[in-house]
Amino acid sequence: MTEKLFERLQEIYPEMVSFRRDLHMYPELSHHEVNTPEKVACFLENLGLEVKRNVGGRGVTGLLKGGKPGKTVALRADFDALPIQEENEVEYKSRIPGVMHACGHDIHTAALLGVAKTLSEVKDQLKGNVLFIHQFAEEVIPGGAKSMIEDGCLDGADVIYGAHVWSTNRTGTIGVREGDAMAAGDTFEINIFGKGGHAATPHLTVDPIAAGCQLISNLQQVVARKVDPVKTAVVSVAAFNSGNGFNVIPDKARITGTVRTFDEDVRSMIESLIGEIAHSTCKALGATAKYEYVRGYPAVKNHPDETKRVERLAGKIVGEENVIHMPAQMGMEDFAYYLQKVPGTFFFVGGNSEEIEEFPHHHPRFDVDERSMIDIGKVLISAVFDYLSDEGAAERKPAEVQSN
Repeated sequence: MTEKLFERLQEIYPEMVSFRRDLHMYPELSHHEVNTPEKVACFLENLGLEVKRNVGGRGVTGLLKGGKPGKTVALRADFDALPIQEENEVEYKSRIPGVMHACGHDIHTAALLGVAKTLSEVKDQLKGNVLFIHQFAEEVIPGGAKSMIEDGCLDGADVIYGAHVWSTNRTGTIGVREGDAMAAGDTFEINIFGKGGHAATPHLTVDPIAAGCQLISNLQQVVARKVDPVKTAVVSVAAFNSGNGFNVIPDKARITGTVRTFDEDVRSMIESLIGEIAHSTCKALGATAKYEYVRGYPAVKNHPDETKRVERLAGKIVGEENVIHMPAQMGMEDFAYYLQKVPGTFFFVGGNSEEIEEFPHHHPRFDVDERSMIDIGKVLISAVFDYLSDEGAAERKPAEVQSN
């Protein structure tokens, strides 16, 4: 069965490429998606699926009911773009100034639509249902996953799978990882208040720039000296803004940054410690600080059984030698919210090839080999049939979710 479906997926590959390139030419930013969800919804409706629009905001779901009773498998793809001016010179270059699909969400969406079309043609043979979740706003906090779940997008789902194309992995490879796969991502902002004055008389001022520099230096000690060395954490200052004249000491400065962790205890400790360091450092220099910490997505923790399932199936598709055991990624993904509700796994599909120069995600010249859509489709189709034929999968569901 799956081999015939793989052949069908290959037949509709040009249609997937066409859909992907249309999304790429007309990208839409997070929380501003209008045409993209409508295109997705119309595509799914034409396949005969039960479609819901505006799920949790701008999300779309499509339910494919199988011909026989059984469990429900959810498959998820995201469709928002980034505020980046594309620098690629390709025929499908973004037509929208300053907006670009630079993370592969166009690939994810087109691949999942290809899966929907392929499976819809054999729905009578499905022993169960397939729920297609097309999510908006993955690139920002808050993302679309949480609100879509709150709006019921996972109702009835027994398991969920999602994929991300990975520009640094070779096309034809599948990356998997059990447990901690992608980090929790938080942001912090510290506003420093001093006393401005003439730069020639610094002794009459309270310099927020000097306080900020000392504060940034002190923050480097958080991970180096406070986090257990066997645990993982990142504290990065990403912006330091103050002043606008060579002879003026400003009144205030602003520091922003991000924190990435996997362990909730480490996350809470860092949240508290940054505030303590900010206040004490500024006080020592006569300044004051206002500290704000915003929790973003939780960590993506892949369930063991479903990760093993995808690893086994991927080995059959691309060969065991092309299945990569991925290291934990410090990037964040709101797929984490789905995995807190139902078992599942998030895997990585190689998108690098000799035909496309390699650039990292979120780069103005990011692009990937479109054949990665075929690999995504094959793994998802295989996972659907394998899970629906697994009589013991539903019984393992509570334990799997509890383990996350």
